[in-house]
Amino acid sequence: MEFFFEVLIGGLLAGVMYSLVAIGFVLIYKASGVFNFAQGSMVLFAALTFVSLHERGMPFWLAFAVTLAAMVAIALLVERLVLRPLVNRSPITLFMATLGLSYMIEGAAQALWGAQVHGLELGISDEPLALGGVLLSQFDLFAAGTAAVLVTALSLLFSKTRIGLSLRAVADDPLAALAVGIRLQRIWAVVWAVAGFVGLVAGLLWGARLGVQFSLSLVVLKALPVLIIGGFSSIGGAIVGGLIIGASEKLAEIYLGPVIGGGLENWFPYVLALLFLLVRPAGLFGERAIERV
Repeated sequence: MEFFFEVLIGGLLAGVMYSLVAIGFVLIYKASGVFNFAQGSMVLFAALTFVSLHERGMPFWLAFAVTLAAMVAIALLVERLVLRPLVNRSPITLFMATLGLSYMIEGAAQALWGAQVHGLELGISDEPLALGGVLLSQFDLFAAGTAAVLVTALSLLFSKTRIGLSLRAVADDPLAALAVGIRLQRIWAVVWAVAGFVGLVAGLLWGARLGVQFSLSLVVLKALPVLIIGGFSSIGGAIVGGLIIGASEKLAEIYLGPVIGGGLENWFPYVLALLFLLVRPAGLFGERAIERV
């Protein structure tokens, strides 16, 4: 029984890492209805920029601040050069724009910092920690605590501040928000900047776990089942979806893997997401689309 709980809790903690990437998608989708396929490239760019600056002798917090400034600059450029000209275009047009943007950001990262693999050390021990007879990763516990702080901060931002209220108004009805004087461009810029910060945090944690390399951008693919299960418009849903995916894939690998075969952890989340699409297309916390004809 202790082994079961060890696998379960380890999976829940691993799912938090998926949630950190999914939150970036949710922020942008809530504000503009755009599925930002470039979020994975933003995670890669942030991690690669930070580790390159840090390896060149820049102190940790200064490298963090410079990287954050770069992510904010990217957010402002994306809003001005990509989103603003494509206002009122079809969702598929916006999606293709972010797909192209993804390759542009990856190319910029390679041009600036090269394509070599970097190790990233955050000073967090990954040795197992025994709690009540269950061995847990200290790194995963740190990542879970980071996600909890991040979600709490974002929840307060979007529920207690003027910008948050404006974001909720834009998400509910963009035309009505424009009519009462809310500037869509400003809201989009703020949201993309916050998504850039989330991408930086996720990039540092994933870079420390997997190494900073270009395959890091593919972590976006693991966030897709998280979004499908939790819902594209809920930050809390991204966390719950990540927990479900993390726990289910670990349990399936341990208990079903010997029967079905190895590699179950790689594709089981997508089977689970497909089942959710069939039963509850909007996800657990997503908003159901209502069309009036």
